[in-house]
Amino acid sequence: MSAGPGQLPAYFDAPRPPDARRGVAALAHRGFARPGGVDDGLENSMAAFAAAVDLGYRYVETDAHGTADGVAVALHDESLDRTTDSRGLVADLPWSQVRRARIGGVEPVPALEDLLGAWPHLRVNVDVKGDSGVAPVAAAIERTAAHDRVCVTSFDVRRRRATLAHLTRPVATSAGRAEVAGFLAGARLRTDALARRALRHAHALQVPVRDGRLTVVDATTVAAAHRAGRAVHVWTVNDPDEMRRLVDLGVDGIVTDRADLLRDVLRERHLWPA
Repeated sequence: MSAGPGQLPAYFDAPRPPDARRGVAALAHRGFARPGGVDDGLENSMAAFAAAVDLGYRYVETDAHGTADGVAVALHDESLDRTTDSRGLVADLPWSQVRRARIGGVEPVPALEDLLGAWPHLRVNVDVKGDSGVAPVAAAIERTAAHDRVCVTSFDVRRRRATLAHLTRPVATSAGRAEVAGFLAGARLRTDALARRALRHAHALQVPVRDGRLTVVDATTVAAAHRAGRAVHVWTVNDPDEMRRLVDLGVDGIVTDRADLLRDVLRERHLWPA
């Protein structure tokens, strides 16, 4: 499914205060699990997503895998080992077992469908982490009719396309690694046609400022993405000075663990919606 030319999907319309010339989407990375700057170990839990919503966030970022019986769960790792009190690969376990695992020992692993259904106006960026999540993620989007408020992405372009193939309506999308590499080649060569072609199947670049020694986000790449009609979201930014620099650079969104700090920065720049 090609993203095509023209206006970006409504998903990317970041709320703008009346005195702001543009919006900057603030995305809470795996919800907000760092109150006071201390990680409470509850990433990708409903409590973390609720904490972001309570701060006034309109966007959250999450990850997804599928259980052995086809339930999409909001979890970053392929296994339960790091973040929960249980063990095992999600793809090898039934939902009845995964749902008993407790993130940080206290919060259940949420089904993606529950996240999409809990806040009907919340926009959710879904990174499909494994092949096990392809059909289950699509099914969760279909059952909640969340097409207009999700962005489906994956580092693996094939996996993203496979997820989209299960959907009955289009959704917002973000570029995979191969597409980002092609775009960067076009941007550095100042060849707009090449940059635009690399992103023809994606609406946005969701990228780090740097990838190793390679600078990904700078004035040249932001301008090239905008000329191609694509949004630029930057992850994962936790330093207020870097947030300010990126806002000045003209990025369209910032993904952060420190939802509290990003809110403060956007407030001081008059970019935080009431």
